[in-house]
Amino acid sequence: MSLPQFRLLRPRAVDEAVAFLSKHGANIRVLAGGTDLIPSMRQKLFEPGYVLDLRGVAELRGIRPQASGAVEIGALTALSAIEKSQYLRQHFPVLTEATATVASPVLRNMGTLGGNICLDTRCLWYNQSLTWRKGCGFCIKKDGDLCHVAPGGTKCWAAFSGDTPPALLCLNAEIEIAGPTGSRRMPLQEFYTGDGENYRKLLPDELVARVFLPAESADYRGVYRKLRVRGSIDYPLAGVAVVMKRSNGHVSDARIAMTAVNPAPVLIQKAGEMLIGRSVDEALAEAAGDMAARTAKPLTTSALTPEYRREMIRVFTKRAVLAAANN
Repeated sequence: MSLPQFRLLRPRAVDEAVAFLSKHGANIRVLAGGTDLIPSMRQKLFEPGYVLDLRGVAELRGIRPQASGAVEIGALTALSAIEKSQYLRQHFPVLTEATATVASPVLRNMGTLGGNICLDTRCLWYNQSLTWRKGCGFCIKKDGDLCHVAPGGTKCWAAFSGDTPPALLCLNAEIEIAGPTGSRRMPLQEFYTGDGENYRKLLPDELVARVFLPAESADYRGVYRKLRVRGSIDYPLAGVAVVMKRSNGHVSDARIAMTAVNPAPVLIQKAGEMLIGRSVDEALAEAAGDMAARTAKPLTTSALTPEYRREMIRVFTKRAVLAAANN
């Protein structure tokens, strides 16, 4: 499948990039690593007149530990750089573990943290060629008014499938968004809408510039578990991140988040809270898994059944809680 014709724009600074976004509006798409955008353009999901290549904006790249113990990560930082960072591996291990599961080594060299955070939602009916989508009458997310995932519904249920966001949610990460009036900062948890069609709170003239990990989230034990059809390259069909701190044999703090079974990554607050002040055993881990499974809302967005994916959320949550407790 060939790419549509477009004009490539190559800014050298964030302000220049934002100016291009403001000028071209809905007729421009942002390219960071290109691992998601380029295949989507080949499928004619996007046919922009302009593509904004951010790779020349050096200020958006890099891992910068702060004296306070917090960390700033540029949105253009390669996933492989995060995976291999000894500092992040030591202080924020859930992020490096989740990052290491993304796609393949070649794609992690190209893909970026910002791109993974902004990953397009997808389902069996959306993530297809133009000919295929035309044959099923299109869908709410692209060119139609039907939801094939939840027939008769007025909401798009395409699933969010990024691996790093559940880990970032567990770390209470914040993001910086650059726009024409300056920058704004918000918790990552507030970035996602829960609607598969308009899945993020990002205006057409804005871009994600940086990710911030607070000092208070450093040195948690972290675990990420992922279900996928092919173990080397696929998107998650269910993913669970767990972070935990222990004191005197008891959990002093814990957070659990999941991905790929809802239109947004979800922090399962009650599942983490139920662990606090207690000693983790099989029964407690099972209870956390049950709560996570009840929060998951997988529909027919992939080849695997919703029932199986919900069950794997339960299983992976239990395993991840036990693993974090025993690290």
